[in-house]
Amino acid sequence: MYYAVTKRGFKNGLYVSLELAKAIIPVYFLIKIMEKSGVLHVLAQWCEPFMKLLGLPGEASLLLVIGNCLNIYSVLGGISAMNLTFKQINIIALVLLISHSLFVENAVLKKTGINALALTLFRLSFSIICGIILNFIW
Repeated sequence: MYYAVTKRGFKNGLYVSLELAKAIIPVYFLIKIMEKSGVLHVLAQWCEPFMKLLGLPGEASLLLVIGNCLNIYSVLGGISAMNLTFKQINIIALVLLISHSLFVENAVLKKTGINALALTLFRLSFSIICGIILNFIW
């Protein structure tokens, strides 16, 4: 009995790990490639003024886009590829916990009859406001 439960748990754990790796590893390499090619630097310069409000480097804008468009797990690969402080990681986490996976969640919202556009705009605005507040009170 214990052997079967352990075997099933190991199998499920391996499956979940592989699924997460599919999201995390490509983003890690994408960011490293963008960093080495200079694309990330150009993006960072363009986004720097807005990102300063959040207390984040311009490069972190890519993480916010990935988290809002794809999923939170993909951002983990990006965080590990960048040199971010504890404060910056927490700001990213707060912002993305409020607004994440917007495309997937919009599809669900539409089926419930809720105004998806209004709720998405609210989530994005609220996440940015909370990120700015966290930056200034930390």
